[in-house]
Order: sequence, then structure tokens, then C-alpha cells
Amino acid sequence: MGCVSSKQLKRDKGYEDPNILAKETTFSVNEVEALFQLYKKISHSIIKDGLIHKVEEFQLALFRNSNQKNLFADRIFDLFDLKRNGVIEFGEFVRSLNIFHPDTPMAEKIAFAFRLYDLRGTGFIEREELKEMVLAILNESELILSDDAVEQIVDQTFKQADMNEDGKIDFEEWKAFASKNPALLKNMTLPYLKDITMAFPSFVLNSGASDEEL
Repeated sequence: MGCVSSKQLKRDKGYEDPNILAKETTFSVNEVEALFQLYKKISHSIIKDGLIHKVEEFQLALFRNSNQKNLFADRIFDLFDLKRNGVIEFGEFVRSLNIFHPDTPMAEKIAFAFRLYDLRGTGFIEREELKEMVLAILNESELILSDDAVEQIVDQTFKQADMNEDGKIDFEEWKAFASKNPALLKNMTLPYLKDITMAFPSFVLNSGASDEEL
């Protein structure tokens, strides 16, 4: 692959200045530009408009399935789609992936996970929401548990997390629970994002701006 400069990137739909994105995230300028190459691959995989669409591209790229209904994929897409316009633009892609960077503060990961489980956006995680997400994650992991086992997971979670026993988990309760159970956030970190240019050698670029400019 040839090298791609910042000037060339500006001609692409959905472009945002790598310098600005690097300042707002944990990524370096070179890593942001490497992510742009990944973004272009996904956003042109089916609908060649430079935007990532949910079912056609996002679910196929990240979950290898463009047909099956997938609540987990839907939730991730909805949280990446910061503008709520039904597509993921490049800036949204970088800012959202930043949550999964190994160096991103744990507090940000905890907040993202809370929003992931708060399916109805009420500011609380209710029992049925937790059960739906547990089933979705098990399905995505291709794990099969009995209904009793799933109910036990939900029961134990609420027993530990719902401190005031009001039948729902608020953010402070979730924060305390997640801090005591870091395994919950295991999927909130993608190690290869530590150095995306090394993880995807073909995406290594000659940046038009240096990290020292940040």
C-alpha cells in the first residue's frame, strides 16, 4: 500500500483532522491516520459512501454476521453513533474506539459499560435489561447456558450491585460494583489499540503532521 498524507485524507468523505482527534483521544497522529485506513476498509466494504452503516458494514466487520439480529452489536453501534444519524462517521469511530484503548482511564470504561447496559436510557440498569444483555453477550460468544443459569447470573449481580435494593442499579452502584469486579470490563479493552500501526502493518502511514505538534 502507498503512503497516505493528511492532505490526501482531506478529500475523503467524513474526514476529520488527525491532529484534533489525537488531542482529544489517547491515539497519536499516526495511529489516527492508521485508523482512517481501517475505517475506509469498513465503510467501503458494501455501501461505498465513506460512512459505516449498521447491519451492512458494522455488524459484518465487527461481528462477522450481517443478517442475524444482534442486540450487543446494536448497542455498540448506537453508542458509537454519537450524532444519532444512523451511520458512524470517522470522528465518531476514533472517539468511540478510544474507550477501548488500554491507556484510557477505567472511569471512562465503567461509564461506557453502564450506558451499554442501560438499554432504555433511563439512567438505571433494570433487571430485564441486564438479562437481555447477558443473553446477547452469551449469544455473541456462542456460549449456551440454561435459563436457570442466566437467572442466577442476574440474581447474583443484583444482589451485589443493587445496594439500596430498589430493583435497579444506578450509576454510583454500578461504579462500585464494576470497581470490585474488574473482569466485567475485560471486553472494554482491546490490546492491539496500544499501537494500531504495529497491529496493522499495512496501515503504517507517513503522517503529514508530527506528534510533537500536539
